[in-house]
Amino acid sequence: MDNCRRDYGVYANYNLTLLDDGHIYIGNRVLLAPNIVISTASHPLTPELRRYEMQYNRDVYIGDNAWIGAGVVILPGVHIGKNTVIGAGSVVTKDIPDNVLAVGNPCHFKRSR
Repeated sequence: MDNCRRDYGVYANYNLTLLDDGHIYIGNRVLLAPNIVISTASHPLTPELRRYEMQYNRDVYIGDNAWIGAGVVILPGVHIGKNTVIGAGSVVTKDIPDNVLAVGNPCHFKRSR
């Protein structure tokens, strides 16, 4: 029966903004600090397409036991690995692997955890 056990325990602090025109998948035991933006929506770079109010959506995935620091922005299509820490103020533009500390703008691998 333990294989069927659910274990959520997600903690979301204040001012969490979810632009969820696509799906946002958040794993178990994830910590979300204040003032985080997670966006699945974006617009084309081409002015002609923006004129038609075109938009595209890409799902975001946050793995189990991740900690997302204050003021982080996570852009469409990003996968954040399990047990990963994203430092405060980071802008996550690409996938971040499991078990690392990642920081910066753009967010990049700093060290293994």
